[in-house]
Amino acid sequence: MAQAKPSMPAQPPSLAEVRERIDAIDAELLRLVDERASLASVVAAAKTAAGEAGKFGLRPAREAQLLRKLLASPRRGATPALVVRIWRELIGESLLVQGPFSLAVWGDGDAARAVELARLRFGAAPALKQARRPEDALAAARKLGGVAVVALAPDNAWWGRLLAEPRLRVFAALPCLAAWGPLSALAVADVEVEPSGADNTFWVTDAPQPASAIEHALSRDGVAATPLVQAGGLKLFMLAGFYQPHDARLARAPGSLSGVIGAAPSPLDV
Repeated sequence: MAQAKPSMPAQPPSLAEVRERIDAIDAELLRLVDERASLASVVAAAKTAAGEAGKFGLRPAREAQLLRKLLASPRRGATPALVVRIWRELIGESLLVQGPFSLAVWGDGDAARAVELARLRFGAAPALKQARRPEDALAAARKLGGVAVVALAPDNAWWGRLLAEPRLRVFAALPCLAAWGPLSALAVADVEVEPSGADNTFWVTDAPQPASAIEHALSRDGVAATPLVQAGGLKLFMLAGFYQPHDARLARAPGSLSGVIGAAPSPLDV
């Protein structure tokens, strides 16, 4: 019996054919991006009709849920970083169409890194200015559409001031992808902080005990805590999960002056 001849591999497409396919995809991408961008004004009109005009449109939990859904979708070549960058730009443009949107950034000794993190998180759409002090960045965040991106510095307890702020809250930890480096800045604004399904809470205490002792005390109550930075007699911890400000477990924790200053979605690639 004659042996079957092995099948020949398919001829790869020519460079011209590949370029033609890319051009077709680019045209379709532009059509879809334009359609999505045009919906921003429709959203703004719907919010006005619902009596929500004049409110900052930022919704951190919804954004995180959208990005997690996208990252969970099957992909052949798009990396998490590419997906996140593209959709952050789309979201930033949409927010700017809906109302005021601006960034104030303080980077301590590495201003360039802080600006990079701000752009990765919020895109190129919002105007950005560098603040001379953390207090200046927080002041900008009190205005409608204002966001403060403030570095975590070992000698500055700016985050402790949020205990006395009636409206400002931490809503994002930067960078939002673990692949982009360790947590090094927090984003603060006058926005509603809601659980996204995978979150970390930021908690401040003036307890004099070492951070390890406070971490141990919290763990006995079922709270997983990571010390981040301490300065000015205060310590900042990141708690795994979403905690309400009046959680009884935190009320039992060490310290006479303590409290939740916000929460942020966990890194999207973890």
